[in-house]
This record gives sequence, structure tokens and C-alpha cells, in this order.
Amino acid sequence: MTSQHTATVAVLGAGTMGRGIAIAALDAGLEVTLVDVGSAVLEAARQRIAGYFERHPRDEASELPVRGTLHTETDLEAASRHVDAVIEAVPEILDLKLEIFGRLKAAPAGTLLVSNTSTMSIGRLAEAAGGSADVVGMHFFNPAHKMPLVEVVVGDGTSESARERAVALAHTLGKDPVVVRDVPGFVTSRLGLLLGTEAMRMVEEGVATAGDIDKAMRLGYRHPMGPLELADLVGLDARLNNLRSMHERSGNDAYDPPAILVELVREGHLGRKSGRGFFAYDEAGKATTEAGR
Repeated sequence: MTSQHTATVAVLGAGTMGRGIAIAALDAGLEVTLVDVGSAVLEAARQRIAGYFERHPRDEASELPVRGTLHTETDLEAASRHVDAVIEAVPEILDLKLEIFGRLKAAPAGTLLVSNTSTMSIGRLAEAAGGSADVVGMHFFNPAHKMPLVEVVVGDGTSESARERAVALAHTLGKDPVVVRDVPGFVTSRLGLLLGTEAMRMVEEGVATAGDIDKAMRLGYRHPMGPLELADLVGLDARLNNLRSMHERSGNDAYDPPAILVELVREGHLGRKSGRGFFAYDEAGKATTEAGR
């Protein structure tokens, strides 16, 4: 399993990010095992992935590789036993990720152990995996099968081989990687969370409406999506977990979660996936109005 060529992957977590990563890997011709705790969750994910490919058939002249094969598994250890790489894509909850990487100590030597974390320490996850030098971050962006960027995050103990294999895997998946050191928030979360958090505070302060704040960033800075709509897309619960992690790791109060975000999550308004966040959404996931407070 020391080759830079990755042919088989296990993706841990059948949620939005896990499904997107699985689609990208299948589209690249890899053999994919999708892992989650329940068979019903996995079957639902399988159907959604199949539905995606039905809606996006290959052109007969396509030069892309033959699509890979999808398997499902509820046993993490069994799934990670015979693959080239394991990609963890579970919710951004530290204890959960530490538990998973602790269990990945049983993976064969040389298996690339990847976390999709956007804020958490790769070094700490590597410690949980017994100090493995094969642990590396690959921060994908939502939707993972469409967004071209992957941050390859290298911890102090990450081997050069693991870094090279992660970069090679990103290219195999059709991504354009950047390599960053294991610092709080890496590059994108360190910058993006500040922008999104300040936008939330401006809503709190009545500086402007959520819609006008987003419009200002789209038109003035050419962002394809405003920071509040982006937070709704990512999930406000995930954004809250990210901020709490960043605040704890960096000690910078700029990452202290705004009260409006805490309140929205407490009320179950998690963004697009729940139908309401800073904006209200229709059944197709299209923003219809500002949710209001």
C-alpha cells in the first residue's frame, strides 16, 4: 500500500460530505466502500449516489475512466483492512474524530489515513492513531464532487510519502490541491470563518440585512456566494462546531461564535438542510426570503 496510486478507498460517513467524496472517487474509477453506523443510512446514501449518476450520465465520447464500484459497510475496521486510503468525513466533533482515528490504529501499515476536517489538528488525530505518520488532512469543499479545491494539511509527524500520496489522490479525484501546515483553520477556514462571523455580527447589530450583506460581497468582491448563504449551505451546526474548535485552538476571540448563530442552532434552524437559517429555503433548496429574526 505504499504506492502513490490509490485504487481503493473507504469513506467514513454517509452524510453530505461523505457522499460527495464518494461520488468524486467513483467518477475517477476508484473502488469505494462507504461506511456508516446503520444499514438504512447507507442504503439511503447509495440511492442518492445512484440518482446523481442517473442525472449525470457519461457522454459516449468521454475520456474519463470507467466509473468505480460502490460497496457499503457498517464495520469500520473491516472496511479499512484492505484499502489504499481511508477518508474520514464525519461531523466536525473532536471526540468523534478522535475515536475514529483511535480505531484506525488497526489499519495496515502504509494505509493513507485522511481527515476531511476543516479546523481540527491533524497532529492530534495522528496521536489518536498511535502516532501514525500516514495521517494527513484533505479538506474538501461542499459539494465535494464539484468544488475543485482540496487543502492537503501536513502535520509535524506526517511523512513525505503521505503528503505525496494525498496530493496524488487529490489529482486523481480531479481536484486542484494546495499544501498547508497544520495550523488552526489552515488557510481557508482561518480566513473564511472570520468573514462569515463578522457578517453574522453585522446582522445582529442591524448594520444591514442578510441579503444586502451577501449582495455586497458578491458584487463588490466577486464572491460567487455571500458569506451568510454559504454558512447556510455548510450547515449552521457545522459552522458553530468549526468556530468553537477554532476559538479553542487559537485563543482568538474573533472566532467566538456570535449569539445569533448559537440561537439559530438551538432553535433547529440549521440552514438549507433544515429549510431555514439566515434565509428561508424551498423544497428544492433555493433561497426564497430572508428568514428574519
